[in-house]
Amino acid sequence: MRLTRQLKVTLALLGLASLLFTAGAHAEPPLPDIPKGKGEQCVEPTPVMRRHHMDFILHQRTETMHEGIRTKKYSLVECINCHVVPNEKGEYPKFGSDDHFCSSCHNYASVHIDCFQCHADKPETAYKGGKFQHALGGSNPHHFADKAGAPISKGDIELVSAESNSHE
Repeated sequence: MRLTRQLKVTLALLGLASLLFTAGAHAEPPLPDIPKGKGEQCVEPTPVMRRHHMDFILHQRTETMHEGIRTKKYSLVECINCHVVPNEKGEYPKFGSDDHFCSSCHNYASVHIDCFQCHADKPETAYKGGKFQHALGGSNPHHFADKAGAPISKGDIELVSAESNSHE
């Protein structure tokens, strides 16, 4: 069977179009532009942090709030201090902006987090005097004190926790 020149050109163009279409269909999706932190390396390898950072943050929260154990390794404050960096104008991005370290991935993945309803979204050095002053007073709202300002002991916290758990 003989094909006309016009039919040959049409078939060639269809073949080329199908190759271009399938090549585009297998292209990688665009990824978020994640700002680089200040440090040489993170507290865990990057793939581990990308997959398990929330587990570390929740574990840190539990140890801090329920057991009174305070460390910096997985502290949200330390993450922000390292990973939220100023732009070329010296301004720190706000949470919600794609330029903010946490928001860059959470916006991309459509994941809503509420950490920054209470926690600062900028490093401590971004605030006057170099320390974030929480609205409740003091530099850390998790350092509990009674009305007279005396620190609350771990035993007091355990007592309150036990009472709270008994009402569940």
